[in-house]
Amino acid sequence: MDRMSLGIIAFPILLVLLSFRVPIGLSMLLVGSCGTALIAGWLPILSQVKTSAWHLFSNYSLSVIPLFLLMGNFAAKAGMSTSLFRFTGACLGHRKGGVAMAAVGACAGFGAICGSSLATAATMGKVALPELRKMGYSGALSTGSLAAGGTLGILIPPSVILIIYSILTEQNIAKMFLAAFIPGLLAAIGYILAIAIFVRIFPDSGPQKALVDWKTRFILFKDIWQVVLIFLLVIGGIYLGWFTPTEGAAVGAAGTGLMAILSKNFSYTDLVDVIQDTAVTAGMIFVVLLGAEFFNSFIALTRITNFLAETVIAYKFSPFIIVAMILLIYLLLGCLMDSLAMILLTIPVFFPIIVQLDFGMSVEETAIWFGILTLIVVEVGLITPPVGLNVFIINKLAKDVPIGDTFKGILPFLLSDFLRVGLLFFFPGITLLLVRLLY
Repeated sequence: MDRMSLGIIAFPILLVLLSFRVPIGLSMLLVGSCGTALIAGWLPILSQVKTSAWHLFSNYSLSVIPLFLLMGNFAAKAGMSTSLFRFTGACLGHRKGGVAMAAVGACAGFGAICGSSLATAATMGKVALPELRKMGYSGALSTGSLAAGGTLGILIPPSVILIIYSILTEQNIAKMFLAAFIPGLLAAIGYILAIAIFVRIFPDSGPQKALVDWKTRFILFKDIWQVVLIFLLVIGGIYLGWFTPTEGAAVGAAGTGLMAILSKNFSYTDLVDVIQDTAVTAGMIFVVLLGAEFFNSFIALTRITNFLAETVIAYKFSPFIIVAMILLIYLLLGCLMDSLAMILLTIPVFFPIIVQLDFGMSVEETAIWFGILTLIVVEVGLITPPVGLNVFIINKLAKDVPIGDTFKGILPFLLSDFLRVGLLFFFPGITLLLVRLLY
């Protein structure tokens, strides 16, 4: 069998392994190793085992991942998510569907110090879901708003997936973070508008609370000043040139840890849980990255990416049509696998094609724009039937809500996502605005 054929059949074999619940890191490691062995023999594999792990894990840029994970875990254990929900609830709760809007706002705030969509959904679900159900919010709206709000953790900086994309494509992490701000803000606003429209169509689905006075709001704000301070310190420090993204992550982790330890609700057991959760999650990500290293080396040997790029250029498809087709593939893959697997599996294939196309932008701007679009569509995959990992996380917490109701509640947010993708697709300048202003 020739190299090209091996490269083509590798993807369905990988999907079959995933369907049998073989971990994604192990699946990519097995397929990549066996494919490379069929092409070049086992000696290159033995050499790669010796060098790849050290070369990959000694990468200074990757240290930002466990640091941001540590920051998010400290924030969750310190009760910052609860404080965020109380404050946003005091500001928005008096509106029709306001508590659901507050949950989305709290997800956005927590996502700014967490960086993980699944962690944001799980944490905010535990905090906000009991309040929503107690107030009489419908199962569809309460679970749908939290599942959708959780996706903000993957988009609003710092984002672990965005960091991995930056490393894979050799882009500036600070610029990628900056480009994600406006799309992240549009996502939060779009979700709030979706709730406002939903409760007008179904008036009984989202009751409103009594108006909270400004004095009470100010008192509640004093409970979240740590979140605001950490976000401004980390993100502001990066763009003011005080420190690099990795140093900023270390400052954020240290600051969040200090505030958590000083918190009355934080115990020694919580500290152990934080360290353990961070180690387990970081270890899982690094194993997946190692598997991707072997798989991507195999794909490079098959030269399938070169073939695809040459084919696309030869047929003279419109660059925007090609991007639209790739985004559609991501949407379909989102029904089958998680966001990290999608990024690691597809970026080495799609990115070499994208950078050879002319969008009227520099290569760096094209990479940033494509990265944000990819991130958004991957985010949509987290709430798309039939898998939708965020949907299942929230639905598991709401044991009295049928999964069908949760997916019905997701529909307005999916519509908001599709409109946002279209806006950023046709107007790349929206994504690149802040990058062009500051750089």
